[in-house]
Amino acid sequence: MPFAVWPRVASLCVAALLSVACSRTPAEVRLPDFADLVEEVSPSVVNISTIPVETAAEAEPGPTEGGATVPDNLPEWMKRFLEQHAPNGVPPAEEGDEAPEEQQSLGSGFVLWKDGYIITNTHVVKDAREVLVRLSDRRELTATVVGMDEPSDIALLKIDADKLPAVKVAEVGKLRVGQWVMAIGSPFGFDYSVTAGIVSAKGRSLFTEQYVPFIQTDAAINPGNSGGPLFNLKGEVVGVNSQIYSQTGGNSGIAFAIPIDVALRVAQQLKDKGHVTRGWLGVVVQEVTRALAQSFGMARAEGALVAKVIPGSPAEKAGIQPGDVILAFDGQVLGVSSELPPLVGVVDPGADVPLKVLREGKQITIKVEIGELPEEIANGGETPASSRLPLGLGVDKLSAQDRAETRVPAGGVRVLVVEAGPALDAGVREGDVLLTLSGQSIDSAERLKEVVDRLAPGSSVPMLIQRDGAPLFLALAVPEAPVERKK
Repeated sequence: MPFAVWPRVASLCVAALLSVACSRTPAEVRLPDFADLVEEVSPSVVNISTIPVETAAEAEPGPTEGGATVPDNLPEWMKRFLEQHAPNGVPPAEEGDEAPEEQQSLGSGFVLWKDGYIITNTHVVKDAREVLVRLSDRRELTATVVGMDEPSDIALLKIDADKLPAVKVAEVGKLRVGQWVMAIGSPFGFDYSVTAGIVSAKGRSLFTEQYVPFIQTDAAINPGNSGGPLFNLKGEVVGVNSQIYSQTGGNSGIAFAIPIDVALRVAQQLKDKGHVTRGWLGVVVQEVTRALAQSFGMARAEGALVAKVIPGSPAEKAGIQPGDVILAFDGQVLGVSSELPPLVGVVDPGADVPLKVLREGKQITIKVEIGELPEEIANGGETPASSRLPLGLGVDKLSAQDRAETRVPAGGVRVLVVEAGPALDAGVREGDVLLTLSGQSIDSAERLKEVVDRLAPGSSVPMLIQRDGAPLFLALAVPEAPVERKK
């Protein structure tokens, strides 16, 4: 074959190879068939129904509850269908009939241990007078609530049965974002509905449960799926479906599951002790923003900024101070502040744990003996009077009544006016209590002026305030030139 022909032959071969490769699309190669998996794991899934303490008319199911209640936002044909096909096979009552005891299909669950232990969400069974578990073989058994843990939203039930098909538990540490997952539950009372999606994110922190690093998934989760399992492709449970993010109460592609290792630890403690013990450090932390990182001399925003140390807490005894930035807990680096509470919570009280802390620009290691988490409540207050200062702030001393309301035993000034200027830009609001500025305690208008006059123009300094009973650090940008007050 002449040499000049070779380039054309080579290009034709490459085109042929590309054609063969492209004929198998990524969808054909990677999309799994869930049919065998569903058959394998469905017997472990159960439906949870309850007879509430109050009547059905009085009950108000939340966005993550309820199957028997028909949502108002559904089309009329769907409303009629749901009303005619009650989840528990109970037809609508005829006019004049005596109303039977209302049974509500509230959620799902699964067999954790084969001797009759069922796991579900606390919010599914919290206000129930009686809990009923319906198995895949259609048996319906009354369950005993072994225990409930609201911080994790995990409840453990026990039914009088054995040799049940228990789930296989996955190693959550091996779970990766983008992996396929499958949910089975009873959305709107439709038993054994299967949905699939992927893991959208891991370690999500929600305001409602700060001790749970949630798994986020786009698998369709609706009211009634709560408490049901989230499986991987091996048929192992990776999480307990718990919450949805929705403005309508229906699926919007953002759902959250409790990692199975967290749920398993809670369930074991509920079984053994009837309650859950968590580790306690005793600090209130906030996010380290870019501006705060700059004010603390940090190369990047990371860690958990200590805004408050609880008196008498393990943190106070160990010498942790407000303004410290916790960079690592027990060897685990903290990227964001929300990673700290779950790490502390799983530590057994009494254990000694090292913390890597940034203080005044230097990294130090502090050992803390972790305590047991107590019940805590915080309150805030509000009040009177006057005095104008640079930075756009008008402040006054705290009265005895103010201190009682705000629980600030010493120091601090009440912010009365916030005009246009650096303080307003930093996020200070009227009613805040200003505690420190650039690490200096503030207890009067005169002291504030004194500290402000010593600030380096163009610098960024931390400002510690208390708002609604909670401490909060803000980054204050010191202006290059004197600030003019607007009239």
